[in-house]
Amino acid sequence: MLSTKRLLAFTRCPLLLSGYEIIHNHKVPVKGWVKGIPIEDQARRQVENVSKLDIVHSHVAVMPDVHWGMGCTVGTIIPTLKAIIPAAVGVDIGCGMVAVKTTLTPEMLPDSLKDVRLAIEAAVPHGRTRGGRASEDAGAWRNNAPERNVQRWNNELAPGFNKITSKYPKLGRTNNVNHLGTLGTGNHFIEVCTDFEEKPSIWFMLHSGSRGVGNAIGTQFIEHAKKDMGIHLRNLPDADLAYFREGTEFFEDYVEGVLWAQTYARINRELMMERVVKAVQGSRKIPSFKVTDVAINCHHNYVQLENHFGEDVWVTRKGAVRAGKGDLGIIPGSMGARSFIVRGLGNPQSFCSCSHGAGRTMSRNAANRRFTTADHVKATAGVECRKDAGVIDEIPMAYKDIDHVIAAQSDLVEVVYTLKQLVCVKG
Repeated sequence: MLSTKRLLAFTRCPLLLSGYEIIHNHKVPVKGWVKGIPIEDQARRQVENVSKLDIVHSHVAVMPDVHWGMGCTVGTIIPTLKAIIPAAVGVDIGCGMVAVKTTLTPEMLPDSLKDVRLAIEAAVPHGRTRGGRASEDAGAWRNNAPERNVQRWNNELAPGFNKITSKYPKLGRTNNVNHLGTLGTGNHFIEVCTDFEEKPSIWFMLHSGSRGVGNAIGTQFIEHAKKDMGIHLRNLPDADLAYFREGTEFFEDYVEGVLWAQTYARINRELMMERVVKAVQGSRKIPSFKVTDVAINCHHNYVQLENHFGEDVWVTRKGAVRAGKGDLGIIPGSMGARSFIVRGLGNPQSFCSCSHGAGRTMSRNAANRRFTTADHVKATAGVECRKDAGVIDEIPMAYKDIDHVIAAQSDLVEVVYTLKQLVCVKG
């Protein structure tokens, strides 16, 4: 039986460091919720470049988990007038989180959670093997997707996908059905957590996006944007900031593709969560339980049309969660750290947004060079997870302190639940 007293040792007093500061002030200001949070020079240059674009409305908002990213800084909100920057949305379109609260309590779990981890790993394809080939990749369904997944594909995704591929046939040669209901690689994960309520509950939480098909859609339209801008590309501060304007053929096609990929990502998470719940329910060492009506499914890498400061704008949240008044969101920490279920306060200055996680402090290669397996074992003590060299790049020390990140945005969200990981499955 897990000790609630031992788990409560992870709680700390909250810090109070809210409010934004002006990071840059060029054509439009960059407002950053970064008090007490370091920002690397590369990230500063990236957000400065975004603020120079004529299509940006009002200002750019930067979250405390901000760090350098492909095309655009992760942890950034970019409102654009009658235009979208595909590389700002990125290639993991619709990446996000889902979490569900169960009727399980820590006392109902066995001392060893290895069987639970193995059951989840067996239920949800994860990682990538054999070069990602459809028939051999252990991280896909190997052309044998469950009937439930095929049904949702046929009913909810296939009609839109067929329309997209009729114009862009290359996208039809992707791992689409084969990846639906699979985790992926990198920082994607599945976790079993406990909260710290007076009567603690067990939660299931996972992180994933639109998988290979979303990557293909993003990659193809990023290249189209660069070609579409032609000679005007040289006037941009960064070629990755190439954009489509409303009214153009590629704009309409991209909106159709990106919204479809965001729907795929949401369904992908739902299907995985169903299998996680069934896998744990099937464990002989776990008593009978149910999922409660507390559930959150939110994107943190996406674009949608919203109204801010008197204008209808395309809001790109690159590593950020919508935090409108009353919106529930998920801000996960690193392996071995805490995670948070939050409620949005609807702060207009952040375009009703908050951070999407802790944010990296170093690249994956840098983490692999700096840390050892022994470091990883020590940092993830108390968490049932892989302890091998293959996941060193996800070591907690490669991320910012999640408590500082939460403290820096206390005017954007309020914490509803604090969660501590007990089991972590990495992609």
